[in-house]
Amino acid sequence: KFVACADYYQDRVDASGEKFGIDPSRRHAGLSGYKKLLEGKLDAVVIETPPYFHPQQAADAVEAGKHVYIAKPIAVDVPGCLSIGESGKKATAKKLVFLVDFQTRANEFYREAAEQVHDGIIGKIVCGEARYPWAGGVMPAPKDKQDRLRLWYCEKALSGDYIVEQNIHTLDVATWFLNSDPVKAVGAAVSKGLRNYGNIKDCYSVTFWFPDNVLLNFASVQCIPGVPDSIHCRIYGKDGVADTDYYTHVWIKGKRPYKGGTFSDLYGDGAKVNIKEFHQFVTEGNYCNPTVAPSVRSNLTCVLGRIAGEKAGQVVTWDEMIKANEKLEFDLSGFKS
Repeated sequence: KFVACADYYQDRVDASGEKFGIDPSRRHAGLSGYKKLLEGKLDAVVIETPPYFHPQQAADAVEAGKHVYIAKPIAVDVPGCLSIGESGKKATAKKLVFLVDFQTRANEFYREAAEQVHDGIIGKIVCGEARYPWAGGVMPAPKDKQDRLRLWYCEKALSGDYIVEQNIHTLDVATWFLNSDPVKAVGAAVSKGLRNYGNIKDCYSVTFWFPDNVLLNFASVQCIPGVPDSIHCRIYGKDGVADTDYYTHVWIKGKRPYKGGTFSDLYGDGAKVNIKEFHQFVTEGNYCNPTVAPSVRSNLTCVLGRIAGEKAGQVVTWDEMIKANEKLEFDLSGFKS
C-alpha cells in the first residue's frame, strides 16, 4: 500500500496521490519533499526520480531505516555510484533490503544464459557487441528554468547522458555476462542536432577493453524516426555465442546450445518479478542485496564510456576515472526547497 508520495512538482504529487488514494497531508512537493516523506511511518521507499538525486535520496532513506527499491541508473557520476555502493552495504548492516530494478536481471532466460556463460558453455570469451538504436529521446524545450526538471533526461547532469540513462540496459547485460570491470575505453560521442533541446549526445561509439584483452564494441543512436528499437548484446566465445535482445529473445548457439526463450513485455514482466522478490526479501529477512554491486559496476562502465566519448580518441582507464572522481553538478538555485 502506498501511504505517501513526493515529487518536485505539486501537480505530479497530486496526480500520484489521487491515483493511489494518498491523504493530502502525506503528499510532499519541492526538492526536500522526500525528506518529509522519510519522516513518516512507512516501511519502504521507491526512488524513481532523476538519477542525479538518487545517491543522496538513497543514503537518506537507509539512514531513516527504510527498505529501498531504486530505478536504474543508480547515479550519474563516479561519486554517486560509489555512494550507492556504500548505501547498499549500510542497508545490509542495518538489516534493510536495497534492490536495483533492472528488468533483464529478473528474466529467467537472461538469468540462465548468464549462469551458463559463467560456467563456460561458450568457452573462453573472445569479444562482445552491445547495441542500442532508439527512436525516442526527442523532447520539447522547457518553458522556463522550473520546467527543466520535467525534461531532466535532456540534461547531462540530471540523467548522466544517453549512455548512462538509456544505454545502461545493454551495457549492464554485457558486464553481467563478462563478469568483470572494463580496464579501459576509447571512442567518440557526437550531437547531430536530432533534439530540440538538451546537452546530451545523440550518437556513441565506444570500444571497451576487459581483462584478457576481451573487446566489447558498443554503439548507440537516438531520435531516429522509424528505427526499430533494440537493446542488443552478443557475447562470442571459442565454443559458441550468447545473443540477447530486451524486446525479443535470449539464446545460446554453438557446441552446447541453450534454447532460451522469447518474450514481448520484459519491461512490465521484469518489474513485476523485481517487486515480488523485493517483497519476499523484506518478509523473509533476506538482506544480502545482490543487485547493488553489479549495478555499481555497469553504471561505472557507462560513465567510463561517456568520458571516453567526450575525449574522442583518447584512451581512458578505469583507474583514472575512479581516481579523478569527477562529480556532475546541476545549478538548483531558484528551485523551491
